[in-house]
Amino acid sequence: MRRLSTIVVCLASLCVARQNVETHPQGDTFKFETKLNVVLVPVQVRDAHGQAVGTLKKEDFQVFDKGKPQILTGFTIQERAPSISAPATSTPLPSVPVSQTVPTKANVVPTRVVVFLFDDLHLSTPDLVQAEKASTRMLGESLAPSDVAAVLSLSGKTNSGLTQDRAKLTEAIMSLREQRIFRPAGRLCPDVSYYQANLIQNQNDSQAFESAVQEAFSCGNLDRRMRSTAEQMAHSSASQSLAFGEQGTRVSLKMIKLIVQKMAALPGQHSLILVSPGFLSVTPEGVTEKSEIMDMAAQANVTINALDSRGLYVTEFDASEPGASTEVMRTKSQYHRESLTADEDVMAELAEGTGGTYFHNSNDLEAGFRKLTLAPEYLYLLEFTPQDVKQDGTYHNLKVTVDRQGLRLQARRGYYSAKANKKKS
Repeated sequence: MRRLSTIVVCLASLCVARQNVETHPQGDTFKFETKLNVVLVPVQVRDAHGQAVGTLKKEDFQVFDKGKPQILTGFTIQERAPSISAPATSTPLPSVPVSQTVPTKANVVPTRVVVFLFDDLHLSTPDLVQAEKASTRMLGESLAPSDVAAVLSLSGKTNSGLTQDRAKLTEAIMSLREQRIFRPAGRLCPDVSYYQANLIQNQNDSQAFESAVQEAFSCGNLDRRMRSTAEQMAHSSASQSLAFGEQGTRVSLKMIKLIVQKMAALPGQHSLILVSPGFLSVTPEGVTEKSEIMDMAAQANVTINALDSRGLYVTEFDASEPGASTEVMRTKSQYHRESLTADEDVMAELAEGTGGTYFHNSNDLEAGFRKLTLAPEYLYLLEFTPQDVKQDGTYHNLKVTVDRQGLRLQARRGYYSAKANKKKS
């Protein structure tokens, strides 16, 4: 938890900077409050040409919770003025001093706070270099002069603080480095991925386990009579990979949650841009964490955008193990492809569930950054109290429809419902 404490200290600068841009009363800590059993569903609507639609009314929407229609008890339209890009040749604006605590007349209330969050816990060095190049090129063009921004990393190693100084933001981006905190120190034998480890340890997938056993024979140079040793090696690698993977996801989600909390205390519109290759979330705790992040983001008017730093990634598994059978390599390739797809789920869900955009399947990362830096023109916030569905501690799938033809909706996929407390007789 040392990394978590580091992030908390680093994010404190965001709230300190708030004192320089507004004079509203402020507290020492952020407290998230929500009404009991109320579910918030941000929805973004576009027409057939991709233009945002902001003319819909409450009666145009219908929300289904586990397939059952719900009555909307709240309806809000958030209209956000599009950002006016700063000229690429403009000189950097003065930075927002994070140490100053007394507001002055010279301070300007920002219309928007943009946080660029780089996932240095999962990014590889080649992908990180490409993301750095693309993001630094777009800084001078996509941020408006009145925007205040920050560059952070999930590991806590990088934190620019809130600033309008493009040079300072660029410096922070270029300081990013791959952090292998939640990865094995060396290559495991057998080399079991987090995705395959979850199949083995949590789902008792016999095919996934047998593939790991067969690979153990090859990488461990084991005689075929040493079946029990190969099985032990397979379980050991799966256990290690699962532990590292779960810890990395747990920390990543907690970091995102903390940043959303801190952004809620800042003035103006809030946009969080997550730059990541994606990561897997397979635990019930992860489902709960994602649901809480989306609840907080909706309450705090924080839009989460996500950019897949892998671009158009290669789905074929190009690594090989000397002596490994064709069947082992075929199975590993299958798990590799499935893992690449599964890694997208968290980013896509957070973006769709907060009215943001998920940019993926494109090598034009610079265009992606430009697109994600723009705030959505209109965002509908639907509110309902679940009716005729059990509060049973499970994940509730949501479906949103609109009574208009030719419109495309982007909405929250679901939420985690806490178990209802049983009354004592």
